[in-house]
Amino acid sequence: MASYDRRIGGSRRPPRAGDTWWYAAVAGEAADSFSTRVRTRTRRACLGAVLLLTVVYAGLVLTATGRRWGDGAVTGRRADTRVAAFLRDHPSLDGAATLSLVLACLLLVGLGVLRKRYGLTGAAAGAVAVSLAVAGLLQRYAPRPRLADGAGALAPSGFPSATATLAFGVAFALTLVVPRRSRELVVGGAVLWAVGLGAYAIASGEHRPGDVIAAALLALAVQCGLIALLARRGKVRPGIRRGTTLRGLPVTLPLALIAAGGLVAGFLLLGDTLGLPAAAPYDPDELRLAHRCGQALTAGAGAAAGLALLALVRQVALDGGPNPYRLGGPFVEDSGAPDQGELVGPFTENHDHEIS
Repeated sequence: MASYDRRIGGSRRPPRAGDTWWYAAVAGEAADSFSTRVRTRTRRACLGAVLLLTVVYAGLVLTATGRRWGDGAVTGRRADTRVAAFLRDHPSLDGAATLSLVLACLLLVGLGVLRKRYGLTGAAAGAVAVSLAVAGLLQRYAPRPRLADGAGALAPSGFPSATATLAFGVAFALTLVVPRRSRELVVGGAVLWAVGLGAYAIASGEHRPGDVIAAALLALAVQCGLIALLARRGKVRPGIRRGTTLRGLPVTLPLALIAAGGLVAGFLLLGDTLGLPAAAPYDPDELRLAHRCGQALTAGAGAAAGLALLALVRQVALDGGPNPYRLGGPFVEDSGAPDQGELVGPFTENHDHEIS
C-alpha cells in the first residue's frame, strides 16, 4: 500500500474517494482535512494579494494619471496646514519612527526566543527578509517611466516602500510567534502601528500612497505564502475557538473602522482628485484633497490587509504539528495500552488493522 505523505517521499498523486482514505487523512492530504483547507485559503489569499499589487502597480505607476495623482498627494501635504504644522511642531518623529522599527524587529525575535519557538522565529524573520528582498528587486528592476530630478539625475523609485514593507512585514510575522490567545491583540496593535508609520511616510513626503499600499500587499502575500507552506508540511492544527474574539476587540474594532472608513472615503474622494492638471498652476484645494484621499486609501488598505490575515488564521494554531491521536475505550484496553492518559497509536498490538 503506497503512502501519500509527501513529507516522507510519498506519491504526489491526490487521494481518491475509497483509496487509502485513512492514510491520506493522517498525512493531511485529504480534500477535507484541516491542513488542506488552511493551505487552500492562504494560497488563494496570497494570489489575491499579488493580483491587487499588480493592479496598484499598473494603475499608479504605469499610467500618467496615476503618477499625477500620487505626486499631487505628496505635494498636497504642504497645502494641508494641519499636517504641516504637526510635522513642524514634532521634528523628532523621524527618529522615533526609525527607533520603533528597530524595537519591533527585536520584539519579533525576542518573543520567539522566549517562547522557544526557534523554527517559527526563523521562518518569521525569513518572511520579513523575503519581503524586503522582493521590494528591493521591484524598486530596481520593475519597468517604470524614467523620471529625472531637478539636477537631471534619474530619480530613485520608491515602489514599494521599504520602510512600510518592513513595518507591515514585522506586524504580520508576529502571527507566527505570538500565542494564539493574544494574537489578535498583539498583531492588531502592530498593524495599527504600521498604518501610522505609512501615514507618516506620506505626510513627510518620503513616499507616495501607492508605495505604502503596495508594501502592505507585498507583506500580506509573503506571509500568506509562508502559512500555506507550513500547512502543506502539516505544521498547523485547529485552535481553541473561545475567548479570542473578545480579547482582541479593542484593536480589531478600530482596525475595522479604519479599513471601512478609509476605503469608502478614499474612493469617494478619488473621483474628484484624478483630474489634476499635468502642469502648474495647481489649485491648493485640489492638492489638499488629493493628500487626504491618499492618506485615507493607504490607511484603509493597510488595516484591511491586517484584518484579512487575522481572519485567515483565526482558528489556526501555528505553534506545532497536528494533534496526536488519543484513543480510549475497549479498543485501547484490548491492545494492552496503559490507561494513564498517555498517547497511543491507532492500531492494536496484534496488528489487526487491515483496511479493506
